Amino acid sequence: MDSLKRYLGVVWMLLGPAAMIALTNTAQNEIANHPGMDRVIQWGVFVIVFVPIGIGLVIFGWYAFTGAYDRREEDNTIDRP
Repeated sequence: MDSLKRYLGVVWMLLGPAAMIALTNTAQNEIANHPGMDRVIQWGVFVIVFVPIGIGLVIFGWYAFTGAYDRREEDNTIDRP
């Protein structure tokens, strides 16, 4: 299961920038096809809101790839008073 988490970490690291590029390309096409301030504001908000989400995907993928979410034996013990 830990190796699956590491492979998916690579997927998340690639998905973040790919989604940001796809979103900005879509925004540019929509603004070019339907010029107007309402489109610029709408797509500007979409891009501004999504950039931190894409960065978070990359950070989450990096932690998964480096093994920060791996299950350890000491995590399975329960300390009871």
